[in-house]
Amino acid sequence: MYKAVVFDMDGVIFDSEKLILDIWVELGEEHNIPDVEVTMHKCLGVNATETKQIFLRDYGEDFPYDVYVKEASRRFHAKADNGELPMKPGVCELLCFLKEKGYIIGLASSTREASVRQELKDAGIIDYFDELVCGDMLKKSKPEPDIYLMACDKLGVTPQEAVAIEDSFNGIRSAYAAGMIPIMVPDIAQPDEEMKEKSFRIFANLLEVKEWLEKIGE
Repeated sequence: MYKAVVFDMDGVIFDSEKLILDIWVELGEEHNIPDVEVTMHKCLGVNATETKQIFLRDYGEDFPYDVYVKEASRRFHAKADNGELPMKPGVCELLCFLKEKGYIIGLASSTREASVRQELKDAGIIDYFDELVCGDMLKKSKPEPDIYLMACDKLGVTPQEAVAIEDSFNGIRSAYAAGMIPIMVPDIAQPDEEMKEKSFRIFANLLEVKEWLEKIGE
């Protein structure tokens, strides 16, 4: 029925969003940045450029975002590099199943390409992916549909032939706007009525996604 599956990365493949959020909360406490957790929730699923704009809108144009993001990145890589970043339950099982069944596999992440490739290599799963589309490859971030439309184009499928697996609100909005089959596997943000409406299915983890694909393929 479907030809391709396109994954988001942070919060779907890797259990990274909580680590990123915790680091920013630490910085907020150290530097007296108020309500940084609220601001970070707005940034889930968007690329680096839009994340900076969200911070500047919330804290003012003179907010030293570049200084803080450099320190946040340093702390993140100190904890996550060399394969230390934990994967979400069911990642390997789902990827193996998709390969065995002949699905085309893509990734559409708002993270920059160099980081995406390094993290997938460190985890030993980069060879499962036929195409990677990353946040620094295009101008418009999620929730705009551009990243998923580019992924479908690279994979050689129509959006209607492709499943998108997302955890964030902005990711689901992006896949929905692209005309794909949005599957939500919630991480930090739990689905509200908008997400229930725009998601084709909502599952607790990737093992449930695998079971669903097995059933519709019978």
